[in-house]
Amino acid sequence: MSSVLSIGFLTPYSGVYPAYSAHLVTGWLLGMGLDPVRQRTVQFTSEYTHMGSADASVKAARKLLFFNNVDILSGLISYKATPDIIPLVESLKKPAFFFDMGEYIPHFPYLSPDVFYASHQLWQSQYALGRWAHSHFGDGGHMIMPFYEAGYHLHTAFKEGVTAAGSTQISLTVLPHQANEPLQMETELDALFSKIVQDPPSYVHAIFAGNMGTRFFRKWIQSGIHKKIPLVVNETMAYDDLLQDIQDADLDIYTAMMWMREDQRPANQVFVRKFESIAQQPANIYALMGYEAGLMWRELLPYASKKDWDTVKQQLRTGVIDGPRGQKSFYPAAGVALPASNILKISTTGNKINKLILDQGAGMRHDAKEFATIHQESVTGWHNPFLCI
Repeated sequence: MSSVLSIGFLTPYSGVYPAYSAHLVTGWLLGMGLDPVRQRTVQFTSEYTHMGSADASVKAARKLLFFNNVDILSGLISYKATPDIIPLVESLKKPAFFFDMGEYIPHFPYLSPDVFYASHQLWQSQYALGRWAHSHFGDGGHMIMPFYEAGYHLHTAFKEGVTAAGSTQISLTVLPHQANEPLQMETELDALFSKIVQDPPSYVHAIFAGNMGTRFFRKWIQSGIHKKIPLVVNETMAYDDLLQDIQDADLDIYTAMMWMREDQRPANQVFVRKFESIAQQPANIYALMGYEAGLMWRELLPYASKKDWDTVKQQLRTGVIDGPRGQKSFYPAAGVALPASNILKISTTGNKINKLILDQGAGMRHDAKEFATIHQESVTGWHNPFLCI
């Protein structure tokens, strides 16, 4: 008789998506073909990692591996924290299967044969969006983001896309942050928008997390420059749950997305129906990432149940799933199909969110030589996973 498969889940706090771990785990079980409520095949043990620092993640990983004796180490984690966890994983020869939103362009000075990555690859949609923005709006864009967002590779990936399209000029404004001045962002934006009115860029690219994105949209509309200068936003600013907070506004934005709930391909609609019937909530990106992982682990379950970790890891190194948004693999050296990004124009009018697909952007290999400079010049960065604030 096969034993229960135990998965330890590193769980940082997210004030932006508080239920992300529940959605991710539900998606994972559904992808495996299991009933999230009644199944007894897989057991998840969550361990809180605060804001996801390397120190907190290592302590939690050590507890899960050596005290709880889990079979698989998983969870939401930053690439900045994985080097400290890899030695723990390799000492036991069990697989680790981590999730991330893709806020960093992957860089692996050492690629462990025991560690696998289920990444949403946000940097890919940023790169595709940058290429498209320059091609359609011209040179001389202006990027705006707060201090937090500037600590990741989202703006550098966008800039690399702009450069690949032939740009020679793009401006950057990073808004300062002081915790004891909650309205400082609005003051800074007022001053910045006044300058933009005097010297308009060809477009503005905004990167704001959570409710700061809603606040940015409100100020953008109040400034009077909306619909006069194209507003290009990163993918997470255009998710439905955020736009619902401003769908009463008359707003036009452009973005790139690698997954849409409305995608009519059969595999996606199966996922959406399954998740929404169980969760009674709209399908989201975390549920999707879990579901894609589940499709892979459904094939691995016979080996994992027998603790045949060599076979599990070998299949993870080469395996490819055909999921709701196409092919996906979980080992950086696998080199399978790159994700495609839909370029969208989104309008919020009449309390409705209207989406129009304008184009499709191409992906880029994480180890492309063009990205080497980003890693060479960005040796620091936040350890907390993106949106875990």
